[in-house]
Amino acid sequence: MSMLITGIHELVTCDETLDGAVEEELHARLGLLRDAAVVIAGGGEDSAPVVEWVGPASQAPAADWAIDLEGRAVIPGFVDSHSHLVFAGDRSAEFAARMSGTPYDGGGIATTVAATRGADDAELRTLIQHRVQEMRAQGTTTVEIKSGYGLSVADEVRALRLAREVTEETTYLGAHVVPPDHRDGGEAGRAAYLDLVCGEMLEACAPHARWIDVFCEPASPYAFTGEESRRILEAGRAAGLELRVHGNQLSEGPGVQLAVELGAASVDHCTFLTDADVDALAGSDTVATLLPGVEFSTRQPYPDARRLLGAGVDVAIATDCNPGTCYSSSMPLMVALAVREMGMTPAEALRGATVVAAKALRRNDIGTIAVGRRADLAVVDAPSWLHIPYRVGVPLVRALEV
Repeated sequence: MSMLITGIHELVTCDETLDGAVEEELHARLGLLRDAAVVIAGGGEDSAPVVEWVGPASQAPAADWAIDLEGRAVIPGFVDSHSHLVFAGDRSAEFAARMSGTPYDGGGIATTVAATRGADDAELRTLIQHRVQEMRAQGTTTVEIKSGYGLSVADEVRALRLAREVTEETTYLGAHVVPPDHRDGGEAGRAAYLDLVCGEMLEACAPHARWIDVFCEPASPYAFTGEESRRILEAGRAAGLELRVHGNQLSEGPGVQLAVELGAASVDHCTFLTDADVDALAGSDTVATLLPGVEFSTRQPYPDARRLLGAGVDVAIATDCNPGTCYSSSMPLMVALAVREMGMTPAEALRGATVVAAKALRRNDIGTIAVGRRADLAVVDAPSWLHIPYRVGVPLVRALEV
């Protein structure tokens, strides 16, 4: 069956090769068409629908059925390439304390670990499904989900198994922090946990994950040093996992350089960067994924996206949806914050939330509306995509169900 989607006032394709795209500066590199249509086809139990045709509505071919969007805008579905959706519990009091001046250091993760370990599968599954539905209601069609709130072999495997029920982009993050039951053992306990992360836990988790990640942050006593992070990432790569890094969130550190050296797909946070860090990213295929909701929720300085973009770095945007430092699933909010606080133009921010975020997952089948790509579309309840950052906080965007 094929479906014609017509009545599109503005169609953002993020396809820079598209003939006839609008060349206005506000829409630079968006592959934008006005008065457009899309035909999608296929789909079923074993395959997702794909884009079959894109172009002016006046030239649209016939299809088995049609929907009229009555002058709304359409964009590629948001790609949220960094989230932590497998958790139970509540840390709203921690948020309130930070708003009163308490600094963030990563220690609150232990609270979520205890709550998550205490939840059964049914409770966690319901929570994950609700959060994914919440994301789709705001235009997100692809989400990466990390483990990291189990921090035991059984609980990390469970987190990844449940995450795999809703996404193929699952990330083993046993190296989120050193858990309290190992921190209490001092250096010996820390070393034992590092052995576990690189050994038994990795072996058990690898079949359920595509990626491995590490919180590389020497400024935090709970996270991992550069050398510890190297060992974890190299062990993950030897187990067949691809690499991601939490880096340079709380201070300048080795995370960015390590990510580039090891060929990680993305290094995320990038709040505190040296000139050498920026140069390394600019000369690499590693995407800098910025998480503006974290700075909003922790009162840290926002990353300087303009500095990165000016150097030629690929900059993606994600939510980092998690219970401690950004309990928001809203990619539209992240786009608005990127524009308002990080120096990105609206077009750069939208690309960062779609096609560049897809690159951060090493995917070329999503983030773009083009023939042969997945039909992951989002509808904006407005005539222009510019209403996403313009009408911040208003629920304008939703995933198009096909």
